[in-house]
Amino acid sequence: MKRNAISTLLGTDLVGETVTVCGWVRTFRNDQFLSINDGSSLSNLQLVIDRESTDDEVRKRLTTGAAVCAVGQLVESQGKGQATELEVAELSVLGDADPEVYPIQMKRHTMEFLREKAHLRFRTSTFNAVFRLRHGLQFAIHEYFEKNGFYMLHTPIVTGSDAEGAGEMFQVTTLDLGNVPKTEEGEVDHSEDFFAKPANLTVSGQLEAELGAMALGKVYTFGPTFRAENSNTSRHLAEFWMIEPEVAFNDLHDNMDLAEDCLRFVLTRVLEQYPAELEFLAKREADAEKQLPADQRNEMGLIERLRFVTETPFIRLTYTEAIDLLRNSKPFKKKKFKYPVEWGVDLQSEHERWLVEKHFKQPVILTDYPAQIKAFYMRSNDDGKTVAAMDVLVPGIGELVGGSQREERLEMLQKKCAEFDIPEEHVWWYLDTRRFGTAPHAGFGMGFERLVMFATGMTNIRDVIPFPRTPQNAEF
Repeated sequence: MKRNAISTLLGTDLVGETVTVCGWVRTFRNDQFLSINDGSSLSNLQLVIDRESTDDEVRKRLTTGAAVCAVGQLVESQGKGQATELEVAELSVLGDADPEVYPIQMKRHTMEFLREKAHLRFRTSTFNAVFRLRHGLQFAIHEYFEKNGFYMLHTPIVTGSDAEGAGEMFQVTTLDLGNVPKTEEGEVDHSEDFFAKPANLTVSGQLEAELGAMALGKVYTFGPTFRAENSNTSRHLAEFWMIEPEVAFNDLHDNMDLAEDCLRFVLTRVLEQYPAELEFLAKREADAEKQLPADQRNEMGLIERLRFVTETPFIRLTYTEAIDLLRNSKPFKKKKFKYPVEWGVDLQSEHERWLVEKHFKQPVILTDYPAQIKAFYMRSNDDGKTVAAMDVLVPGIGELVGGSQREERLEMLQKKCAEFDIPEEHVWWYLDTRRFGTAPHAGFGMGFERLVMFATGMTNIRDVIPFPRTPQNAEF
């Protein structure tokens, strides 16, 4: 059927026209005012029904969640809250939603409840706004890299390498788990598996992206990544999406410039293109924070935080300088930090947020981390203790981007492989880029869900991905 999107009917351009509209019922008031949404806009369209000409049985079916189709004349609204409304001439119910069992009603549901109903939570205004913004951010990422001369590279989802060296990977196999073939030594005989070797779901597309960058110059990946980390926190997922650019001939400073520029661009885009969604989510956040103690509330509202990143210069300092600042801070001296602060430890979110939100009141890029807490591929600095790594920190989230200048020196990379217990035969192809025409290069990884969290103000990462994968949970 030919129909009009609600987004095109909310203005006055089509007033006086006969239109057809379909959508799902949000509310039905006074047996006359039907509010529907079709997904094309965060706003609903009000349908005005003639009580006398509408069959009682039809009216009984106009419950929250039901799908309807209506034909009528678009008119200027007589009431408050909308510019236009539809005077209904014909109305049909396409699909019922029994209010006794339909779980998404027009009342405040907890996030925990909605996670259990992830297949239906899109129908709430909150998740309608979140996933609309997720789309906008995704499009802006591709737009940024296209405008800046990058080539998108599809890197493998199934891989035989572990880019992070952490070993927390999902195994991929076609072996009969009830009768696993064994070698004479009693080990799993991988020669009988599909790939004839151990295979896993990727934790990162970075290593393969580097291969592309060393010929194409500037590439990026945007794909799913997987971590078999048994972590049930508000910041971790077992399946998530990563944005990973790699640029030949870039050093650490170029890398920082790229990350800063990219963040400014994509956040500016959503500020320009999704004002209604951002205003809705900002109000939602402000209302939720009224229930929190003052010291747990954001000092800036959602839109203010986004503008803060797009308009404020990023502070750049070393990890060592950050440790000194933290150890001289009031929270440290008063033992307010939950996690230790000393040189060599990985900074936690509470430390990162203090630097951004309390001390500098600016976005921060930390550089030159201890080698022992960073991955094998990061370039060793001349001090022998640190690597040319960087993390971009933003308010409310902490680390949003992590990257480095890559180790381009073959002998140094071979040394790192030995230190991290990575057999050279597993990454022979990666080492070849250092054997043949090696050159300085750099890149970073941006967790897409972390970016969506920052842009939407959502506090749990499970609420910014359509179907979260976490320990003990693979529903939907």
